[in-house]
Amino acid sequence: MEVQFTPDQQDNLTRMAAAQDCATEALVRQAVERLLHYEDWFLSEVDRGLAAADRGEFVEHGDVLGMIESRYPV
Repeated sequence: MEVQFTPDQQDNLTRMAAAQDCATEALVRQAVERLLHYEDWFLSEVDRGLAAADRGEFVEHGDVLGMIESRYPV
């Protein structure tokens, strides 16, 4: 698989790899691995939330507003 980057993206990747003392390719592989891991986690959490909602486990709108207002008073 090949991926094309813009010159700016290539410059940024080169700079970041140098700062981390690693090869640019290794940096890109790490970034892709983090993205894939995050996507798996995110979709799993969405499924958990949907299942909870299907079971009727959710917070009422007014309760959410109350939590927000208590954390961030105006």
